[in-house]
Amino acid sequence: MSTVLLVGAGRHQRRAILRAQELGLRVVAVDRNADAPGLQVADVAEAVDFTDVAAVTEVARRHAVEGVLTVSADRAVPVVAAVAEALGLPGIGVETAHLLTHKIAMRRTLADAGVPQPRFAAARDLLSARAALESVGLPAVLKPVDSGGQRGIFYLESADDLDAHLHAALAASTTGEAIVESFHDALELNGIVIARDGEAIPLTLSDRLRPPGIGFGVGWIHVYPASIYGDVLAEAERIAVHAVRALGLANGIAFPQLLVSDDGSVRVVEVAARIPGGQMADLVRHAVGVDLIEVALRQALGEEIPDELVLPRFEQPLAIRFLTAQPGPLPIGKVTRIGALEPVLAAAGVVQADTYLQEGETIRPVRLDGDRRGYVIATADTSVEALQRAEDAVRLLEVEVE
Repeated sequence: MSTVLLVGAGRHQRRAILRAQELGLRVVAVDRNADAPGLQVADVAEAVDFTDVAAVTEVARRHAVEGVLTVSADRAVPVVAAVAEALGLPGIGVETAHLLTHKIAMRRTLADAGVPQPRFAAARDLLSARAALESVGLPAVLKPVDSGGQRGIFYLESADDLDAHLHAALAASTTGEAIVESFHDALELNGIVIARDGEAIPLTLSDRLRPPGIGFGVGWIHVYPASIYGDVLAEAERIAVHAVRALGLANGIAFPQLLVSDDGSVRVVEVAARIPGGQMADLVRHAVGVDLIEVALRQALGEEIPDELVLPRFEQPLAIRFLTAQPGPLPIGKVTRIGALEPVLAAAGVVQADTYLQEGETIRPVRLDGDRRGYVIATADTSVEALQRAEDAVRLLEVEVE
């Protein structure tokens, strides 16, 4: 029985642990939160801060793991690469991991390779941030260079917005760096690309719809297939593959996010080297029949990945609607009662649904990915019908607040 180390053991990782066990693997999991959901089901659970490379390497060495990976945790990607390199295990390499988790390094590499992207400039303090904004222009987006979950991201309409939010953006970065990017009012797409022995295989492109207001960066609806077609769809796939290759990912699962403007031009927002959160692994499984978790586990163990594991088996339109506060389906306030999930699961076209709500918690307006408190996945003959089914189903969950 092979042993794998999963770095991070939250809700998304818990499902990966269970899937690994179904495949006959022994799972060692690390997370600094001793109560993390994944630690409760792992074969071996270690309460270790996964940003501590030396400590995680020691866990891996002590349990003689044969592969190391993460799911959904962007900050764990460099750690996984470092542990794999230290122990001579399969991995993406420390340099590639840096390029795929540091937005400035990523943007410079993509620029050198001629990959289209928003204008950008780096910022470490108010002086450099103001110079960056002047170079990029308004409107713009301010981000930490190495954070995730939409933490520390702000939409800038003026220099005053930059002054107001720069401290929060820098504080969300482990290296105290930020990036200013030009904002494009465009359709955003989530892509999944599987890199296999230097080959980049585009798997899915789906619409990533976002709420208005302060939570503009949160994907609260995913729709497959994407609402682009023909030459624009082909160009989006080409650029997604180009970006993955430019960043040097030879083996792994890539998560490119793209912007498609009304004129058909395509730009890369960023690329991650991991299975993304936000039920994207579920989207791929229901939409094209590919199990990303199995692919990632096999790659972590250095196994050969046959075509039947990575090529689409079918194409099924679907929509994912997240449970969020208004104008989403959830009310704002302290939760006093949560109704049964069964009516949602029984609704037309629903293939999967869950909720993370607890009585006593407070539902707040959407700002971060963590404000998504559940989801519904619905399928249909068309993506439009699938989205309507998902919208109808989420309204069946009764949630009462004070």
